[in-house]
Amino acid sequence: MRTRPARAVARVLLPPAERLVRLASRGRWQLSSALVPSLTLRTTGARSGLPRETVLMCLPRGEELVVVGSNFGDARHPAWTANLLAHPEALIRHRGRVRRVTAALVVGAERESLWDELEEQWPEYRAYERDSGRELRIFRLSPAARGGERGAAEGDAHEPGAE
Repeated sequence: MRTRPARAVARVLLPPAERLVRLASRGRWQLSSALVPSLTLRTTGARSGLPRETVLMCLPRGEELVVVGSNFGDARHPAWTANLLAHPEALIRHRGRVRRVTAALVVGAERESLWDELEEQWPEYRAYERDSGRELRIFRLSPAARGGERGAAEGDAHEPGAE
């Protein structure tokens, strides 16, 4: 998705395809994980307070994960980034495990150094930032101090992917 036309098509086709795969697999599989490391992020809506879920590319870094609010290079920040700014506690499903995480907006020198790692995984990823005309929000997702971890098989109506 390195060109604007490809991103425009992906923005329309990928989200419903992700939902279809998630429904068919009862939350066990993600279409995007066949292409890049991915996670399902469940946030609390910044305005509504309701649970919101999205599938995102991620950069694994030990126990932490990094996600970028690229929105396919759109001029607007994706809603999930506003949700994390308002409510940094979230749930993720990554590699079959559901975990509670705390999000932190990455700024300054750390943000710049992360771009090198992000572009190793997805060459030309920073072009999304140039094309969007905004500074993309980058978040570090760290294991939450409370809540722990569960195996994905454990039923929980509040875990990502549980439909």
